[in-house]
Amino acid sequence: MLVSLMIEGSFGLDWPRWQRMVRCAEDLRFDGIYRSDHFVGPPFLRSGALEAFSSLTWAADHTERIEIGTLVSPVSFRDPRILAWQATSVNDLAQGRLRLGLGTGWLEEEHTAFGFELGSLDERFSRLEEAIQVVKLLTRSDTPVSFAGERFTLREAKLTPRWPDDHSPAIIIGGNGPKRTLPLVAKYGDEWNNIASPNDDFIALNKHLDRLLIAESRDPASVRRTQMCHVYFDEEHATPGTNPEGYDYDLIRHSPGALAGSPSQMVDTLLAKEAAGIQGVMVEWLDTDDIDGLELFANTVLPQVR
Repeated sequence: MLVSLMIEGSFGLDWPRWQRMVRCAEDLRFDGIYRSDHFVGPPFLRSGALEAFSSLTWAADHTERIEIGTLVSPVSFRDPRILAWQATSVNDLAQGRLRLGLGTGWLEEEHTAFGFELGSLDERFSRLEEAIQVVKLLTRSDTPVSFAGERFTLREAKLTPRWPDDHSPAIIIGGNGPKRTLPLVAKYGDEWNNIASPNDDFIALNKHLDRLLIAESRDPASVRRTQMCHVYFDEEHATPGTNPEGYDYDLIRHSPGALAGSPSQMVDTLLAKEAAGIQGVMVEWLDTDDIDGLELFANTVLPQVR
């Protein structure tokens, strides 16, 4: 099973914390490091929101093996033409290790604060579908491409330099919706990132995605299945920085799909997720100052699920 870190980029993240977490991901043998893409975080944690693609550029230049990416970049404020340019450049620097998560946008506070229109649910998904097409065209073509959509237009456009793999960067589409999200994954996605569903729910959604992929004449095995989940050590194994002030860890501990308890319990949970069809997890590590806890997880959990 792939086990990566997921860092909330707007929960007080700054350069020293990000650089430390990237080095830990590389040195402690995680498979990747991902981060959210927001202007602001919750009201109680508004100090520090490090811009996503500048941070990924640093990660690309200071690592050699781990995957890097966003979960996810909202196309409500990331113009897909600029986003494709950023992704192409970072992916080339990372030698094909970027995995690009794309989403509709949802956090009303940041859209209002910075003057971006969020739109209705229909508008968001329509915009997302066009944006995915634009990003894939621009990041994967050696020749000029054109596109005529309702929102975005390309006329003989080409981006270079780019990593020469025609299937890179991989496109991640996150969410659990069977009627909107999964059909987009079936059409365009290289990876589906589920958000902490219980195993039985995941199995049902996964089978539904298989059927949609077959209907699109795509091999179900061509799409990676991953899950983002919370982590919470029990009191016996907790380390001093595990509970940042203001965050409801009791809620996290009891959330569906969470990794909670002792290291051995987390191993059992991960193996059960793997048996349900989850090929990798992004462990949401909220306290970026808790290096002791991160090392404990890496040393006690990772070796038993590889």
